[in-house]
Amino acid sequence: MKPGGPVSSSEMNARKKVAFYTLGCKLNFAETSTMSRTFPEDQFERVSPETGADIYVINTCTVTDAADRKCRQSIRKFINRSPNALIVVAGCYAQLRPEAVSAIPGVDLVLGNNEKFDVVKYLESRAGEKKAVIHSCSTLPSDRFNSSFSMGDRTRAFLKVQDGCDYNCSYCTIPLARGHSRNESIDVLVREAEIIADSGTREIILTGVNTGDFGKSTGESLEQLLGELVKIPGIERIRLSSIEPNLITKKLIRMAAIEDKVLPHFHIPLQSGSDNVLKLMRRRYNRGLFSSKVLEIREAIPLAGIGADVIVGFPGETDEDFAETFRFIEDLPLSYLHVFNFSERPGTPASEMQGKVPFAEREQRSKKLLALSVIKHVEFARLNVGSTSRVLFEDSSKNGMTGGFTENYLRVEHPWSEGLSGTIRSVRITGSDDKGNLKIELTG
Repeated sequence: MKPGGPVSSSEMNARKKVAFYTLGCKLNFAETSTMSRTFPEDQFERVSPETGADIYVINTCTVTDAADRKCRQSIRKFINRSPNALIVVAGCYAQLRPEAVSAIPGVDLVLGNNEKFDVVKYLESRAGEKKAVIHSCSTLPSDRFNSSFSMGDRTRAFLKVQDGCDYNCSYCTIPLARGHSRNESIDVLVREAEIIADSGTREIILTGVNTGDFGKSTGESLEQLLGELVKIPGIERIRLSSIEPNLITKKLIRMAAIEDKVLPHFHIPLQSGSDNVLKLMRRRYNRGLFSSKVLEIREAIPLAGIGADVIVGFPGETDEDFAETFRFIEDLPLSYLHVFNFSERPGTPASEMQGKVPFAEREQRSKKLLALSVIKHVEFARLNVGSTSRVLFEDSSKNGMTGGFTENYLRVEHPWSEGLSGTIRSVRITGSDDKGNLKIELTG
């Protein structure tokens, strides 16, 4: 019979099996790892979500309709896998759609972004409820900053340095799900990075909702944070996650150019190459500023990896607006694209805008940009042929090969060996095929 009350001491002694499942961004992965560490090891045994568990904790995303759909599918999958398990749904989808989540038969606990770091406490206080219990999801997240970092992977870890967003773009629900922009102090983040380093992890990925906004609540800056993180012994690579173009400074670019530990890889949200559409989106830059940042990075670091996010089919995006976006991206030295169909999010200004683009047209525009992304990737891969780089090889092997990423975010593969796994090795890029797959040789 499915448990409904507080977890008793006798049940605790049995070490309940708990599984964690994450949907969405790198920030969610960092937070799930932190959530898992709040479960006392003498009471809970962590298991894979692909096996049977007594408790499933699902950390959700709500950035698009597709993300919402994946959340619902995942919840039902784990309910069907273990019908007697306690099902905990947390995170952004739970924050914005708690009633929809609680209506799914089999869900026991719904926690918003304020509460998800206290899962054990809420599990213990269910007090015999036989239906889903919702905790505080109707309120905006507080100004509390929940420090988070991932552990358990000796190659790379995610370190949450910022949360929330004050930008209020017309299509985005993240400020509703995450609250205002805020961050922890550099001193605290350095201590967390030292814990990561002591675990043997070689690369830290700095993540947040609006990473470039770091320091807003403490009077510090992202450049100052990087200046302290590079001093930590054991951390050999620091990679930035997505950063807004208007927050990329000359000093940040210079640090990536001269500091070996700060990797030459920038992922910059573009969203549209049409100034008309950017205004409708309420973005805080125009195409001219975006272009200037890309070219400035390329001038300082000729082989920097530069990716961009693009949304197609935004309300009011005409054929000419899309053509303008295509030409703009075509002319820029980008390395790859992440392309998204516009998704109407309830409660956002964009969901009420005129000039909606038919879904079939969104799909066609998306396919055109994805094809352009392949061309960009192939061009960038060929540009790197003959160069040397340092690759962090992963622990896992597939078909006798192990993969890894160069400093500028090109994926390479090499025959697997135990001595190679988890190490940073110098490689020479000797060739590239017509799909952008690279050939390498180890040089150190």
